[in-house]
Amino acid sequence: MADNRILTRISDAELDRRWAALRAGMEAHGLDALVVQSQNDWMGGYARWFTDLPAHNGYPKSVVFHRDKPMTVIGMGAFDSSRDLGGRDPVQRGVGTWCGTPSFLTVAYTTDYEGRLAAEDLLKHGVRHVGLVGPGGMAHGFVQAIRDGLEGRARITDATEWVDRIKAVKSAEELKLLEASAKLQDDVFARVLGAIRPGMRDIDVTALAQHEALVLGSEQGIFLGGSARVGQRSNFIPRSQQGRRMEKGDHLSLLIEVNGPGGFYTEIARTFVLGRASNELLEGFQAVKEAQDHTLSLMKPGTPSAAIAQAHDDYMRAHGMPAEKRLYAHGQGYDMVERPLIRRDETMSIESNMCFAVHPGFETESIFAVICDNYIVGADGPGECLHKIEKKVFELA
Repeated sequence: MADNRILTRISDAELDRRWAALRAGMEAHGLDALVVQSQNDWMGGYARWFTDLPAHNGYPKSVVFHRDKPMTVIGMGAFDSSRDLGGRDPVQRGVGTWCGTPSFLTVAYTTDYEGRLAAEDLLKHGVRHVGLVGPGGMAHGFVQAIRDGLEGRARITDATEWVDRIKAVKSAEELKLLEASAKLQDDVFARVLGAIRPGMRDIDVTALAQHEALVLGSEQGIFLGGSARVGQRSNFIPRSQQGRRMEKGDHLSLLIEVNGPGGFYTEIARTFVLGRASNELLEGFQAVKEAQDHTLSLMKPGTPSAAIAQAHDDYMRAHGMPAEKRLYAHGQGYDMVERPLIRRDETMSIESNMCFAVHPGFETESIFAVICDNYIVGADGPGECLHKIEKKVFELA
């Protein structure tokens, strides 16, 4: 059957749960349709959450979610291509019409093609009020084509806030898949731990990690790591800068941030030393581990995310470390980074069944102190760490 091509298939019951929650929200907000667009499988989780199928590699996937009929999906395809699926296709579940168009984000004159098709679909179904979900992340041409096509005929509002709140609280099925993602990353980490040795380039380490992750069921993600002599900081750096060859006595900070079965992201970070770690490196790791514990102690349901961020900054300053100016903890699911953020500008509060990556850190000229693990919030706060890899600097003497 065609549906056996999906590596890990989300259940029909889970999709029905999501769609029912969306339709209840649409009823409450007087919406006839929602529109989402994603372009990748790293920070493009909306399309996958609606359909169980991701967007890929910068190619847009647009979804029109109707309140009282099956979805319309628009993606890469030939001009004037369209298939009537009637909501019964085993792969494109819940989709009434699939239509294609050859548009590319790199070709300016094509960026409104999907928007035109979306507007045609909305008008064909007589919608009067449309909610855009994440419009700031959509292609400008896509949004403008919808606005132009519906001008004077339908109202357009932003539905992101309430959809994000639904998406942030995970179901039992989603939580099990997040646990499986963390387990996959632990297995990858353990295999790297057994293979890393002097003479390997940084990219040899990350390529090994990627191979193991893909074999174990991951689809997408990143592996950041850069080695250095002990006494020089070892930052997370991308593939294009992973050409350094490690020698005995070097250390490497490695971040494994890939999705697992079903497309759910978690992330883990630790530091390896091909020899003995300096006291400074060990003390830095202990400091961020204790900062992680401090944040976890505050993550109770009902607590505003912004209040936790402020408390973290106060803690870091009180212990001689810099306050956070970027992002040190955040929700995860179909996106590497999703709401709520533990940051001063976040309006959401902590709720049970949210999944968080918590990764406080700091850097100096001589160390990059980092830790990263995932936790699921329960009724009384975070449960056990999803990652089982020991929280330490790994000395490979």
